[in-house]
Amino acid sequence: MEQGSFKVLADGSVTTPKGFRAGGLHCGLKKTTRHDLGAIVCEVPATAAGVYTTNVFQAAPLQVTRESIGSDGVLRAVLVNSGNANACTGEQGEADAYEMRSRFAEAIGVSADQVAVASTGVIGENLKMDKVRSGIDGLPAKLDGGLAGAEDFCQAILTTDLVQKMVCVELMLDGQRVSIAGAAKGSGMIHPNMATMLGFVTTDAAIGSDELQTLLRQSTDLTFNMITVDGDTSTNDMLVAMASGLAGNQSLTPQHEGWAAFADALRYVCEVLAKAIARDGEGATKLVEVQVRGAESDESAQAIAKTVIGSSLVKSAVFGADANWGRIIAAVGRAGQPVNPATVDIRLGDIVTLEQSRPVAFDEDAALEYLKGDTVVIGVDLHMGSGSATAWGCDLTYDYVRINAAYRT
Repeated sequence: MEQGSFKVLADGSVTTPKGFRAGGLHCGLKKTTRHDLGAIVCEVPATAAGVYTTNVFQAAPLQVTRESIGSDGVLRAVLVNSGNANACTGEQGEADAYEMRSRFAEAIGVSADQVAVASTGVIGENLKMDKVRSGIDGLPAKLDGGLAGAEDFCQAILTTDLVQKMVCVELMLDGQRVSIAGAAKGSGMIHPNMATMLGFVTTDAAIGSDELQTLLRQSTDLTFNMITVDGDTSTNDMLVAMASGLAGNQSLTPQHEGWAAFADALRYVCEVLAKAIARDGEGATKLVEVQVRGAESDESAQAIAKTVIGSSLVKSAVFGADANWGRIIAAVGRAGQPVNPATVDIRLGDIVTLEQSRPVAFDEDAALEYLKGDTVVIGVDLHMGSGSATAWGCDLTYDYVRINAAYRT
């Protein structure tokens, strides 16, 4: 499928870019037999970048990954476990994260500072390191350069997620075929501010670490940082990108004629993953998109969009298919941004419910049918400027409470 300057590969994955293998297995951290330990490995030193949660309580693996990427901006692998977040576990948790890094580095024959570590799951419990060690020893044999390895990795990073989340695109740069792919997990504790989620991007483009960091941050601000499920920012949020440079293009810089095209493709990959996380929100039945236009600035529009998408009352109204635009306007008004109370328009899909801050007669039955769909778009136009933003989330259902009331048990 063509998307502007790039093409979406229906059968692509994190192993599609040249130089990458992936895999996963069940080591016993989860009660089920679903994979709970996985890795992505690059056959050459890969340029790396990362963004991390702003939660004050940051899990031990984040410290390890920051250190690995910060040493020289290069990674050879990322090792991920699910079923245990290794967060709020003190000195033992730090020691366990460093052991995971060094043991996997030895298993694949690279230096320890070329391995990133990520964990997701229950907070405040120590890792069962005997199971982790056994899993790490068996993981290299599971690494595969095809779709099967990528799917095993995607399964290994899931917690309460119902579906795997992958996307891959390709574009031409300097006459060379360049691929960008991503995988992510996230379903609950989703209100990234980086980045409750884990995300991993692979590409075979040639690009420096600083340039990759710049683009990753820009893409994150417009995608992962514009989603919410429940307003909670995790201790473990992390997004890591690795670039093998094996595509053969000239190294990307802002002066490269393909810079904008690559940036667009990377943002698309992040947006697809972000929306997949929002759609897969715990107990969710609908993807909700909030489009804010006419704000004084993009930053103001972002704040308003995230306030609306994060409103429990708006989310509940969407779940109940109730065209209660009053909840939307109330959220707009409490976002702490400049708003003219006399010029706001609101629509549900194509159905206008408020125009110039005055109620508009609309077909309630048509609105009901629209809100029963699996995707709901809420439009807000402030008529104040050129600022715009889009945020994504989901409805708030009975199942969200059920799932989180029993998360540890």
